[in-house]
Amino acid sequence: MGKKFKSFQLVLFVLILITFQFCSRDRHQFWSGNIFHQETVDASQLERGLIRAKVDGKWQEFKVRELPEKFLKWNFERRIETIEKIRKGEMPSLAGPHNAMVASHGLRRYDTRFTINNAVKGMGFLPSKEKLQEIIKLLESTASEPFPRKLAILDSLYRNADDIFDKTKQISLELYSTPSFETHTFLNEMFNPGVAVVFLDIPCFEIKAVAHLLHPDDPGLSPYERDVVKYANLIHSYFHGEFPKMFIAVIYYVIEVYDNSPGKGGKGVRIVPPFP
Repeated sequence: MGKKFKSFQLVLFVLILITFQFCSRDRHQFWSGNIFHQETVDASQLERGLIRAKVDGKWQEFKVRELPEKFLKWNFERRIETIEKIRKGEMPSLAGPHNAMVASHGLRRYDTRFTINNAVKGMGFLPSKEKLQEIIKLLESTASEPFPRKLAILDSLYRNADDIFDKTKQISLELYSTPSFETHTFLNEMFNPGVAVVFLDIPCFEIKAVAHLLHPDDPGLSPYERDVVKYANLIHSYFHGEFPKMFIAVIYYVIEVYDNSPGKGGKGVRIVPPFP
């Protein structure tokens, strides 16, 4: 009986050890208390059109590029169409420029054997640096307006997009990650910020980007980055209603763009920078 009990204890110990190793695999400590600062992206050369990031385990320098005209035309036209549908009381399509699929890889989360992950994220445009504070003031001053009035303001922004928005970036929020729970997208982007962003629609586009995560309470944020966090949260609550907290903002710096539409000129061909 004693030998059987000892054998049982040994088997139990081995199982616990295996489980612990599996669950703790690839875990990294990104948080300091309730705050983090992403250490795998260096935006100090952004004024020169460059972003440095630790992608696939090594520091690399990337040229930030503008989104092509056909992407911009599709994106803003679809957004205006969506506003018109909402005005008419119609259900907007899930396809289009708002719902982007973000593919990332790098770390295994505690509940998986794979590092690859894909998640749908709400995606939008960021005003240019020169326009950012002006648009923040506009959103703040009209936040309590009736919903139809706010739709009209959003419609105006999209109709005047060329004068307002930064064509080298997309913006999103990380809604769910905290020190006690981290999404797989968050873990991957913190560790390996090179991602692919795909929009399901016809035409269909894919952006290869560097993801830069900004915690609202990070004391290391620049004044511009603080405005980015403020804007990303404002534009989200402007449509969806006020939230009791500020969420993590994510800037996606555009590095490459592909046309994934079926047919001639698409099929996954890189269009930015043009493929030789």
